[in-house]
This record gives sequence, structure tokens and C-alpha cells, in this order.
Amino acid sequence: MDITVVGAGVIGLTTALTLEERGHTVRIVAAATGEATTSAVAGAIWFPYKCGPAAKVPAWAVRTRAWLESLAGDPEAGIDVLTGYEISRDDEPPWWAAGIAVERVPAPVTGAPMAWRYTAPRVEPARFLPWLARRIRAPVEQRTVADLAAEPGDAVINCSGLGARTLAEDPAVSGLLGQIAIALPGGVDRGVTITDDRDPDAIFYVIPRRDELVLGGCAIPATEIALDPDRTARILAQARALGLPVGTIRLERAGLRPYRAEVRLERDPLVPRIVHSYGHGGAGFTLSRGCAEDVAQILMTWP
Repeated sequence: MDITVVGAGVIGLTTALTLEERGHTVRIVAAATGEATTSAVAGAIWFPYKCGPAAKVPAWAVRTRAWLESLAGDPEAGIDVLTGYEISRDDEPPWWAAGIAVERVPAPVTGAPMAWRYTAPRVEPARFLPWLARRIRAPVEQRTVADLAAEPGDAVINCSGLGARTLAEDPAVSGLLGQIAIALPGGVDRGVTITDDRDPDAIFYVIPRRDELVLGGCAIPATEIALDPDRTARILAQARALGLPVGTIRLERAGLRPYRAEVRLERDPLVPRIVHSYGHGGAGFTLSRGCAEDVAQILMTWP
């Protein structure tokens, strides 16, 4: 099939690669590429954050996790497998943990008694997004798409993220502001990622990369990107409270996650040649391959 993929974030690029691997001819069209995408700002640890539906997310996440782990041996892909800890007051296993091994253990930080331990692929977007783009035969055509139905091809895959609010006329899509601080590693164990979501209004995470730390975070409904130094101060205070000896802050970044209560992955009921895959919230890297494989499965039953 001849297919147009709209969007060049991690969802769009992974979908394009997956479809090419299955023999389709793919073109990619996107208003933003590379460092200008929301994916470039992501912490990019495997963790099903701010996404649904709960009945489908675990399966998408498990398949993506296996794919990312299989790529960890390629140094150019920028993927490493870390030990993850989710600090939680809940003694029931996390809702997203179906299909993976989790264990209730003492938290490896101060001020938090227990955590769920698991393994998690961590992606460096600055390495992984170009790595993906190099493996796709079709270059990205950078332009704004105004009408999905007007795009060429036997099928159009809508991976436009936040842009789907307009392109798909879907008011259920909204922006969730995320803000991170990039720090030197300091004395933090770079083999361990920690998430503290005991307070949903003041979430914290530390995600080590090979030569830096990503510290976050927040999830605030917003329509514009705005850095707030008070958020960074709060994040650093939480790191200190947990006994994490982070290094000097080098950079602060913010972006709008394309949030929807449930990922929309389906054929458009009014224009069946359009397949939607958007609304992945803070879990684009976590769900990318699983969702791309489901898009490919839909195309197998075409028309």
C-alpha cells in the first residue's frame, strides 16, 4: 500500500518504520521535525504515564518494551535498560504492570519506605529520533497539513499528536505542560530511575542518561509552553528530600504533551482511509511500537 504518515514525533516515526518493515511504501509529512517535536523534550523512560485505556495500554507497553530492549545493543540508538523504582503508597501492583515482573522492595532513597521495582528501557531522544529517521527510506516532508483527507495515498495515518485537536476535530485532545531540568550526574546512580507519584500534583522523577540527569516533573493543563523557575526549585527540593545528590543544572526545557483520556487508535468512521493514532500523553516512547503494530494490523484488513 501507498501510505502517508502525518507527524514526525516518536509515534509518527515508529509507525512509518513499522509499516515500511511490512512492505508498505510510506511518506512522512510533518509541521515539526527533530528538536522541534514534543518527543525531543521527553524524559523518554519506559513508563505508562498519563495514558489510557487501561484495557489496552499494558499490551501496547509490553510490546514496545520488548522492542526497545532489543535495540539496546545498538550504541547509536541511545537506549539503555535501567532499574526502575516507582515510589507508591499502594501495596497493590501498578495497573500498568500486567505482563512484566514487578517487586515490592524498600525504596532506595530517604523519606520513602517502599517502592515497586522493575526494569525499564531509557531512550535518549537526541540519539533515538535521528536513529529512527535514518532507518526510514522516505525523508520527512516538512509542511503543515490542513486536511487529512486531502493527503495522498491508499491510507493516511494521523500521528499528529496535539495537532489532532484541529486535524481530527477532536476536543478531547489537550495540552499537558511538562517541565524538566537537565543536570550533571553528580553522585546519582546512573543505572537507576526513580519516580515518586505519591502526590499527583507534585510528581517527581529522575532519569539518568549517559552523561546527564533528567529531573521532573509536572502535568499541568496548558495551551502554551512556559518555563517556571519555581517548578525547577520544587523539583530540586524533592531531589534533596529523597537524598539524591544531583549535579549542577545545565538546562531547563518544557513541552506540551498531547493528552487524551484514551489513546485514539482506529479507522475514522467517516473517512475510512484515515487511521488515527494519537493522544499518547506522557507515554509516547512507552507505547510507540505497540500502537504502530496495531496500525499495521488494521491495514492488513483493508478495506
